[in-house]
Amino acid sequence: MILFVLISIPLAAAALSSSSSQARFGSMISVIGAVAALALSGWVAVDVITSSKHVLVAIPGWIAIDALGALILLLIAVVNVTATLFSVGYMDFTTTGDSHRYYLNFNLFVFSMFIVPLLQEPNIVWIAVELTTLFSVLLVGFENTREALEAAWKYVVLTLMGAAIALLGFLVLYWAARQAGITHYTWAGLEAGAPQMSPVLLKAAFTLILVGFGAKVGLVPLHTWLPDAHSQAPTPVCALLSGIETTAVLYVILRLLPVMSAAPAIHANTWLLIFGLISVGTAAFLLLRVRDYKRLFAFSTVEHMGIILAAFGLGGTAAHTAAMLQIVGHTLTKSFCFYTAGSVLQMTGTRNIASVRSVIRRSPLIGVALLLGGLAIAGAPPFVLFLSEFSILRAGLNQGEYLTTGLLVFFIAIAFFAIMNHIGRMVFGSTEVGDPIRPYVLPVSSRMTLILAVVPVIVLGVYIPGPLQQLITLAAAVLGGRG
Repeated sequence: MILFVLISIPLAAAALSSSSSQARFGSMISVIGAVAALALSGWVAVDVITSSKHVLVAIPGWIAIDALGALILLLIAVVNVTATLFSVGYMDFTTTGDSHRYYLNFNLFVFSMFIVPLLQEPNIVWIAVELTTLFSVLLVGFENTREALEAAWKYVVLTLMGAAIALLGFLVLYWAARQAGITHYTWAGLEAGAPQMSPVLLKAAFTLILVGFGAKVGLVPLHTWLPDAHSQAPTPVCALLSGIETTAVLYVILRLLPVMSAAPAIHANTWLLIFGLISVGTAAFLLLRVRDYKRLFAFSTVEHMGIILAAFGLGGTAAHTAAMLQIVGHTLTKSFCFYTAGSVLQMTGTRNIASVRSVIRRSPLIGVALLLGGLAIAGAPPFVLFLSEFSILRAGLNQGEYLTTGLLVFFIAIAFFAIMNHIGRMVFGSTEVGDPIRPYVLPVSSRMTLILAVVPVIVLGVYIPGPLQQLITLAAAVLGGRG
């Protein structure tokens, strides 16, 4: 029952917020709905942790959730709260002003992401992922500028191309399941029947799904839509796209790991390592040349998705647990980074890195937030991503994967230098001679968002609460110890 109530909240918020002519009403309804959904997501997570089998079932074979799904659901709910709160100030800033359309598509986008970790039938999951594309593309083009519409079209073309490839993969997977006599075409049914399935068909299915949904996740070479969409989409939408949509789609790819591990001689971890390392390396060098600070954080998403895939490619309990913490850290940190980027945009009116200087002098709050965001996403201590990346590298060394670990260290170091070089100049760089420093004060809702969003990014780097640590451990166990 609780799962049905949870997914009905964003639907109700979408209907109510779009029915009023008052933007404030839409904001209020969306914020209330987001907080309610977060409370229920926390309830679900606790129930999953404390239940004997660590699974909640609503409709057997169709709607259920385990520790992995509960963790993803909780992350979606957390970012939904902060993104909705930041939207209040954003709607006052934007010149479009169509709050009905914004909150309708915003809440429907959240709904589509909520159902991804709840659905158990892979082909239905594919439909849910495509719903995220449908609603998010309307948000990417929300500003109705030529650049925004171009970014939206590029997003549609590349992700639909990827969706077609992924669909072919799911059809091959279904064919393999039918040949093996599997009657329950669910994640659990596939894992149980994997030893009887054709290794050739399983390899083909996994490769197609990884490549296809890799476009949505932002893996190289189908990553090019991501920086364009993130540079043009409204700031709260960027937090959803980069913080949780990539995570929700990555979840679908990860769901295949237990199936591949249960089958003989599939070696899915090899593909994860290849795509992961290529994505990390490409993003690291692209970060050196970036000129738009929203694109900076977008390329950072490509980097972190690559790190996560490489960690799962390493295999083993330690690497999987560290990768789960990396997912948590990236989701929370990246959303915070985009809120700081949106605050800088509201203050300066430009996305050009070279045009933004002395942020700390114009607004100490934004300056400190931007500096903290840069350090956190680059993987500096004491932030949570430092802890997760250090754990991934340690797991790689312990497994004797010296080349993979060395490449990760090299690419992460380049990304760190690139990010901090850009952020440092924006925060502390000198303005042009004679250019006056005009103080800027953020809207109250934006200030609240920055404060709320940065707290877990800092706290989780030094202390992980017991229930969250247990949920992360259980989520890693769902995927097994092998890649």
